[in-house]
Amino acid sequence: MKDLLIETLMSFGYPIYQQGTLAETELYPESFFTFLNNDSDDDSFYDNEPHRTIWEFDLMFYSIDPVLVNEMLIRAKEKLKEKGFIVSGEGYDVKSDEPSHTGRGINVLKNRI
Repeated sequence: MKDLLIETLMSFGYPIYQQGTLAETELYPESFFTFLNNDSDDDSFYDNEPHRTIWEFDLMFYSIDPVLVNEMLIRAKEKLKEKGFIVSGEGYDVKSDEPSHTGRGINVLKNRI
């Protein structure tokens, strides 16, 4: 499921990192995505077997351009929904380790049957 998330976001042309994988000495790109897989719970149990897994991700976008931060999450939400991801809400502000960057995030779900 991570592969589908990454593949979907690659079409925007920005770097994509798993949250926390940028080295402390590595400079932030001007704009980039990060993601974190929060959970992957089994669901829909029949005969004591799961028939679905619900993948949950936090997706964040950081940029030196605060307008782009908001625009990219809207565009990413639309593209993810086209691929069958569930994205509810309009997102939330996220902290940045760099004063030059702002960020926003959204919660993304995907069912695997």
